Amino acid sequence: MKHALLIYVAIVSLVGLGIFGILHLGNQLPQPVSTTPPAVLNGTNAGSAPLFEAVASGLKQSASDPLSRLFLQLLVIIAASRAAGMIFNRLGQPAVVGEMVAGILLGPSLFGLLTPDLFHFVFPASSLGALKLFSQIGVCLFMFAVGMELDVSQVRNKAHTAVVVSHASIIIPYFFGVVLAYFLYEQLAQPGASFTAFALFMGISMSITAFPVLVRILQDRGIFKTHLGSTATACAAVDDVTAWSVLAFVVAIVRATSIGAAAVSLCMVLVFVALVLMVLKPNLPRWIGQAALERPDPGKGVLVAVVGIVLVCALCTELIGIHALFGAFLAGVIMPETGDFRRKLSVRIENFSSVLLLPLFFAFTGLRTQIGLLNDAGGLLLCLVIIAVATAGKLGGSAITARLTGMPWRESLQLGALMNTRGLMELIALNIGYDLGILSQRIFTMLVIMALVTTLMTGPLFSWFGRKRTAHDVTPEPQFS
Repeated sequence: MKHALLIYVAIVSLVGLGIFGILHLGNQLPQPVSTTPPAVLNGTNAGSAPLFEAVASGLKQSASDPLSRLFLQLLVIIAASRAAGMIFNRLGQPAVVGEMVAGILLGPSLFGLLTPDLFHFVFPASSLGALKLFSQIGVCLFMFAVGMELDVSQVRNKAHTAVVVSHASIIIPYFFGVVLAYFLYEQLAQPGASFTAFALFMGISMSITAFPVLVRILQDRGIFKTHLGSTATACAAVDDVTAWSVLAFVVAIVRATSIGAAAVSLCMVLVFVALVLMVLKPNLPRWIGQAALERPDPGKGVLVAVVGIVLVCALCTELIGIHALFGAFLAGVIMPETGDFRRKLSVRIENFSSVLLLPLFFAFTGLRTQIGLLNDAGGLLLCLVIIAVATAGKLGGSAITARLTGMPWRESLQLGALMNTRGLMELIALNIGYDLGILSQRIFTMLVIMALVTTLMTGPLFSWFGRKRTAHDVTPEPQFS
């Protein structure tokens, strides 16, 4: 033991003396000639700067590193989203609504307004590219989970009401949106955007229903398995598939440079969908294997295969000329249902995307939303008109159509209130329109506010319509002469 200790001390001492000797000799060498000026920290050379200033400058420089900046953004966004989600949950609203609000508050509408210097430090323009990419990945994973939530058998059982109500809840508000676009195009469309593109996106913004938010509301209220709950779920599912199909075609048309290119893009979309549904979907359970599908926890190989399918589908739709999220949604639709496989996947993928990546999307949307642009009476009035038109088209169209199919007025109004929720799905469509250069920042802000307000209205209106007894719901009392 003593022998080993002596060897250790000798080696450390000799090597240490050698290092110090070389450092002493090296400091006597002439300085290298450089054409660049010496580094300056706060007006002084780094070597002569006071200790506190040097430490502060070093910390600031480290914090400005792209990776450090991303970690800081993640911490701020996740903390704000979780806090807002808990607050809104206590108020009887879905947590996702609070996360949407948190995203807007983190943008220039509040955070940038109160502390502009800190806001620009946390969210500099140079960092938004990475934030956008991460948020897009989160949206694709979320859409994959939404696709897995679709229950085709439930739609079949309610096919009569679901197809009629859902398609009416798209066509009627779509018409309202196109009419509204006629009056707003000159002032609120992005310069260079065609009226056709603007009108089509205004129609889409009025037509979308947030299927995942609707399901959460039904589950929270304990009515998911009731007649109204199953009808609303089926209507929202058909609405979701139809609306996103329409949006895919709209994006293909807008991105195309000519009518011929648009026709080619649409044909490619149809071919891709047919291949996925007719070739990939029937063979997928056999390729994965029955044992793997029925395992309590999907293995790593299965998860790699599933993620690969999502990435391939997303890449194909992006290359075709529509958005990657359509491919991710389609990948979710074709996932096998054997052995509760979809639920097992959803637990893993949805939790990851909803906790980490989706808040990034809300924050990125909030960075594009400037409520300060509505600083005049005309802007606020126009925003209220947009909310009223969207509600009248979606809630009114759904309720009246449901009543015509034989539902009581009370349930028809409740169904209309549920179909009027837009939530995250609306924000996804609006961001696509903004990225394509169709929606100006002013109309984008108005439509984001509309999405928030109509989603916040869902719970209170659903409860109010449930308590309200209409004349059609009351059994007439016998008349005595």
